Amino acid sequence: MSLAGSNLWSQGTPFTPAVSIDRQPVAAIALLLSGFVLTALFSMINKSGFLGFIKQLFIAIPASLSLGFGFVYLLCAVGVYV
Repeated sequence: MSLAGSNLWSQGTPFTPAVSIDRQPVAAIALLLSGFVLTALFSMINKSGFLGFIKQLFIAIPASLSLGFGFVYLLCAVGVYV
């Protein structure tokens, strides 16, 4: 490693997560619970017609995002940093 790269490395600021490490289990549980509730709601809605398609999008997208982020926070909470 060159000397310039070493200086740059030492001058950088340390990484701080958006959600602190002690709050990650709570965030994981909340996101996973909301994702599972939205998934259950998705399976119960009327899926006919164009309005049904719009309802599906408005429920499926937040469910997918909350389950995805919930699993990432769950992995980080147990020590598997992804």
